[in-house]
Amino acid sequence: MTKFSIISTKGGVGKTTLTANLAALFADLGLRVLMIDADVQPSLSKFFPIADGERSGGLTDVILCGEIKTDAICSTVYGNLDIVLSDDPQGNLPHWLLTRIDRGIRLRVALQAPAVANAYDIVLIDTQGAVGPLQDAAALAADVLISPITPEVLSAREFRDGTLELLGRLSPSATLGAPLPPIKAVIYRQDRTNDARMIAAALRDDLRELPAQVSVLDTVVPHAKAYKEAATLRVPVHRHERYRAGPMPSAAAIMHQLAWELIPSLRGRSAQGFPIQEGVR
Repeated sequence: MTKFSIISTKGGVGKTTLTANLAALFADLGLRVLMIDADVQPSLSKFFPIADGERSGGLTDVILCGEIKTDAICSTVYGNLDIVLSDDPQGNLPHWLLTRIDRGIRLRVALQAPAVANAYDIVLIDTQGAVGPLQDAAALAADVLISPITPEVLSAREFRDGTLELLGRLSPSATLGAPLPPIKAVIYRQDRTNDARMIAAALRDDLRELPAQVSVLDTVVPHAKAYKEAATLRVPVHRHERYRAGPMPSAAAIMHQLAWELIPSLRGRSAQGFPIQEGVR
């Protein structure tokens, strides 16, 4: 089982959209996928329709009990794709976690429960866009951190400063058996302009000065209306835009490239029924 947390210290960079679309593609590749909405603002919980109605449990039970049980897991309408819903609109969980000595590893331990470890190949955790104990717990629960960065000067600075702060804050947790995982930055919502490309190139150069565990993925997710359209329709973007005319790759092609880069053993494997092909729809 591979666990990814999508994380950023800046809100509005596309964490939830990236989490949902990656999860749905992994599911269509035949993997058993669990999404966890670890944000008190439950955007991921509303992204895809729920197939069997909301269960009695959710994120609150997971954090309070320190275990993920089957009654906290809902099925979506898409095969192989389940979710633990966020159910803490008042934001009480971060305050509760602050009182716990085990706050950093609580979600990590919860993921070891049989309801997850024996049932899923991939876990993707969406996180808060603000620093806090819930974000830290999600970071330390993962094998890999994925951080979307928009190619803008302020976003790049925020990522650099936020990443250094994250490394300094969570690195001591390694003594508790929860080392901070590698951080994979993905350039997200890049416009087709020279300015955006120049900023992205400068960002890659700048991040080389960060510790070796921080790297930038080769795949670039463009700023394209297909991603917003798919979110409105509540469908995975690789299903919504399978083909595209013109020089820019389709959303299906982009998301496959990103999935292959994150899990190289999947390279060349395409979602059944959704072949990667450029051209006119």
